[in-house]
Amino acid sequence: MICGVDEAGRGPLAGPVYAAAVILDPARPIDGLADSKKLSARKRERLALEIREKALAWAIAEASVEEIDRINILQATMLAMARAIAGMALQPAEVLVDGNRCPDIDLPVRAIIGGDACVAEISAASILAKTARDTEMLRLHNEHPQYGFDRHMGYGTVLHLAALRLHGPAPCHRRSFAPVRELLEMR
Repeated sequence: MICGVDEAGRGPLAGPVYAAAVILDPARPIDGLADSKKLSARKRERLALEIREKALAWAIAEASVEEIDRINILQATMLAMARAIAGMALQPAEVLVDGNRCPDIDLPVRAIIGGDACVAEISAASILAKTARDTEMLRLHNEHPQYGFDRHMGYGTVLHLAALRLHGPAPCHRRSFAPVRELLEMR
């Protein structure tokens, strides 16, 4: 039982970082799994439903903006990954993580650079993490429409940076990230 793990939202200036863990069922294959960044939003949503329905086990977890600011984005990402793995109904024999670092867990774990493109379990985790984070960013957009989260999902786009300068940071902004920190220092 191989568990794939991936994250979504390390780079944005706002919102939590999400991670997902997935154990796929070899008897119920899912066509079209790929790195979530290479899929359209509509295809990601369709696949996320199919993953939840067909996987042997899956879990999604997050690390909050406060945790990101307190322990840094890398450690917060590892924390979200560990929470996702711990949240699964089944314990995997091995955990495969997208990237070059592994969370500190009591299971055999391996990092695979580019794993979201070549390991189906990691692709599935990538899709669940991305769709969960996008849902949260749309919820935050409803609370703070002036930032345009529905258009950039919290990334540091020209539109987002202009809104930050105009309105200042909201509680969902990561104060430890340079553009937000520098804006706060100037105020």
